[in-house]
Amino acid sequence: MALSITQTPPLVNLAQSPIAFTLSDSTGVILSSSFQYVLDLYYWSGLDTASGSSANYTLVKYPNESGVGIFDASRILNSTLTDLLEANTSNVKYFAVDAYFQYFDGTSYVTGSHEKSSTYKYIDGYSLFQEPISQPIWEKTQYWPLMTDGPTTQSAFDFNTGYGGVYVGDYGSGSVPDKIVYTSENGSYDYMLTSSVSSSGQIEQYPIGIQENGFPPITSSISFYSVQPYNGGVALGNPIRYELTCNQKYPNIRIKWKNRYGQFDNFNFNMVNKQTFNVNRQVYQPQIGTWGGTSLSYQNYNSNNLNYLVDAAESISVNTDWVSEDYNDIFKQLLVSDEIYWVYDEANGDLRPITIKTNSVTFKTGVVDKTIQYAFDFDYGQTYKLII
Repeated sequence: MALSITQTPPLVNLAQSPIAFTLSDSTGVILSSSFQYVLDLYYWSGLDTASGSSANYTLVKYPNESGVGIFDASRILNSTLTDLLEANTSNVKYFAVDAYFQYFDGTSYVTGSHEKSSTYKYIDGYSLFQEPISQPIWEKTQYWPLMTDGPTTQSAFDFNTGYGGVYVGDYGSGSVPDKIVYTSENGSYDYMLTSSVSSSGQIEQYPIGIQENGFPPITSSISFYSVQPYNGGVALGNPIRYELTCNQKYPNIRIKWKNRYGQFDNFNFNMVNKQTFNVNRQVYQPQIGTWGGTSLSYQNYNSNNLNYLVDAAESISVNTDWVSEDYNDIFKQLLVSDEIYWVYDEANGDLRPITIKTNSVTFKTGVVDKTIQYAFDFDYGQTYKLII
């Protein structure tokens, strides 16, 4: 009774997209009308060896027309990633499966031998079409283990620009990064990283802004700097270059949003912005007058139109400067992001949750449009009045 797992996921998985296991049996018992493939699913936090002894879920399927059982564990696993990224920057968990089959032989249920999988990891993110099912995560972006889609060249101001996420656990290929190397015309500087097998230490934050805590002392009279992960003397992935830009006459609005790797991308909207304040009111007409007195009268301050529910909705509209088409991919991720913040001063925790209001953007290319600008509208995630 030979059962095997013929399709397995990569070591690190984006849990909003399929995480597939395919079971196949090469014996004749599959011809039984009661034959079923069974997949016990385990998931946990902490160390990679900290799995519980009992399965969290048991999934059962009849064979398909090809005689195999295809299971997708992503919906269950993704439902366990409930933390906001702002609260948990290393939202990583482990999982494994135990596969077998069962059928009824006429008198009792027969269970086949068990086939246990390796241990895998999952994070809060998603794949894109046309990326294949079970594609290794390090093939999804040229910058991995930096957890972003770029672009290669970005602008930065001489104040806080934010933090990025770098994967410091094992991801199935290549070396685990032990440092970020910052390079400018003034030389280079190593920002040391610490890897861990604990799920809470698989992702580390590194500063990508000059005034952020921990940024290396290479900022005297520089016009650019680049960041790139290293393992010892071996460069990993492609570098990202940040070119320093002078402040514009408009107040800068820095927005950060959760990207498809479950980490933050940042952008400075330094052109004109507009903030609006809209009030929502519900009114009612109370009964006025001295109906309980000896005669009917009313006071001069009585009103027969009163507000009983008043709140306000605030929004902000922002515009980019002239940007290259390389930004198109991450702006698409902004449009579908479920966690977005307007950052005043991240070092002091001064930020405002917002939700994107823009539903449609016509993306442009430099071939057709020599100058590219985009506008986005956001609603505040907190209304004006503190109501809990």
